[in-house]
Amino acid sequence: MKLPALFLSLLCLPLLLSARQPNVVVILTDDQGWGDLSLNGNSNLSTPNIDQLAAEGASFDRFYVCPVCSPTRAEFLTGRYHQRGGVYSTSAGGERLDQDELTIGDVFRSAGYATGAYGKWHNGMQFPYHPNGRGFDDFYGFCSGHWGDYFSPMLEHNGEIVTGDGFVVDDFTNRAMNFIEENKEKPFFVYLPYNTPHSPMQVPDRFWNKFKDKDLAMHHRDPEKEEDLHLRCALAMCENIDWNVGRVLEKLNALDLTEDTIVIYFCDNGPNGWRWNGGMKGRKGSTDEGGVRSPMIIRWPGKIAPATRIETLGSAIDLMPTLASMAGVSFEPRKPLDGKDLSSVLLGETPANELQNRKVFSAWKNKASVRTAKYRIGNEGGLYDMEKDPGQGKDVRKQKPELHAELTKELRQWKAEMVKELGTDTRPFVIAHPGHAFTQIPARDGVPHGGIERSNKFPNDSFFGNWTSKEDRIVWTAEVAESGEFEVLIYYTCDPEDVGATVELSFNGAALSGTISEPNPSPLIGAEEDRAPRVESYTQDWKPMKLGTISLEKGEGELTLRATDIPGKEVMDFRLLLLKRLK
Repeated sequence: MKLPALFLSLLCLPLLLSARQPNVVVILTDDQGWGDLSLNGNSNLSTPNIDQLAAEGASFDRFYVCPVCSPTRAEFLTGRYHQRGGVYSTSAGGERLDQDELTIGDVFRSAGYATGAYGKWHNGMQFPYHPNGRGFDDFYGFCSGHWGDYFSPMLEHNGEIVTGDGFVVDDFTNRAMNFIEENKEKPFFVYLPYNTPHSPMQVPDRFWNKFKDKDLAMHHRDPEKEEDLHLRCALAMCENIDWNVGRVLEKLNALDLTEDTIVIYFCDNGPNGWRWNGGMKGRKGSTDEGGVRSPMIIRWPGKIAPATRIETLGSAIDLMPTLASMAGVSFEPRKPLDGKDLSSVLLGETPANELQNRKVFSAWKNKASVRTAKYRIGNEGGLYDMEKDPGQGKDVRKQKPELHAELTKELRQWKAEMVKELGTDTRPFVIAHPGHAFTQIPARDGVPHGGIERSNKFPNDSFFGNWTSKEDRIVWTAEVAESGEFEVLIYYTCDPEDVGATVELSFNGAALSGTISEPNPSPLIGAEEDRAPRVESYTQDWKPMKLGTISLEKGEGELTLRATDIPGKEVMDFRLLLLKRLK
């Protein structure tokens, strides 16, 4: 005897109601180009785990990001063009995402997800710009744009300074897998923003040894531009990434979470060197196709058909609305989104006309470009038929004058809107925010005065040295978010013969003095692991010294660090201040 259909549906109702929302794992790599995967035809390397991810899910034929790191991260986090969120640089505060922006972390945490981020953040260091202030319960990694050493370096865990464990990408992956294990019983959102193959070019021996003497069959379209050691290490780093992607997938499988987890893989810009990239024009920093085209792979077993090829244009701005839709997470945007919900495309439904005819804009500094499904307006103003001429070799503006005029006008209007949105940056560095126990105040964000010199023109992981005079000082334009009492630590190095300098930290009339009583000599660190010459700063073995306790009053002002007594030749090499709120 068959039970009535209504009775059967009532029996199934509790099961339907208890079905959990899918987990989400987002893997974002740093400076890896579209061509750095065997999936896309590069025989110089093998990326079987990423390739398998595509075989089991969907991959976009044309997916676009920004020309450099922090803008892409901002667009992924918000679903909005990066200029709207105040991101205009990769360092010195210009990488910060405005406080009033709603992030994908906020959205998923509000929906009850456990949220964790592991790796390179690059959208603000001090709370509330810090990941813990942008919707992520747990953060382990670094907040700057690049790091000086990839083997057990100084990192942070939820604002507190810690020492890493082994090669950073392996370490970040271990932390992410631990988070997945700890939260396997409820929905989780894991953001894994790896920091490779961004330089410095460092990778474990097991990956480097495969490439150091390997015959490479595929090269950039202008092979004379290639830098051999950089190229080889980038390939090795990409294989290390693939190995770590495999470990994440294995962990999901071991926990029986594969069917319940959406996994996404994409990159933040074009390749950071001249290497094979499908013959496209441009690399990192360029708004041409090779600078902004990224692989984008998404797997959700049982929901996304295997080996699906998506022809619709996609962009980093689409991921927030798309993932929220696929996970059944509703939210009210604080500001209008630029991104489109691509879930209907991914789930095999008919895409809307607006998706078929969309335009994706790209900009960095004074460069800008616009892409349609068939054409691209390049930064120099040329019009290119990307189906017939993917390498942007033939300008067809004379053959398509009306289209060229239309797209040029739209690009000009978009640029004007973005310039207006961005405005002028007057944001001070927020310190002593009540939402976080710790505030990092790095050399990166400071301005040296007198004879003090920055260790490198690229500030992200730099330090200050040549501090020889009482007239020298380091200044941060800062805002104390809430009054309180704070323990102050200085991360420094100092040769034995220079011990004894007295330094003073001051802000709006409050002052704290302390003497450097312990030597901490250190060589420059990093060169011993470099596989290719670097352009970034080397680092040192930074140690903390407790300067003392200071009371700070709410308000804006200049946070100043200077020396009042210098018995040796120099004060110290300075890397970081760390404030810990006591009350």
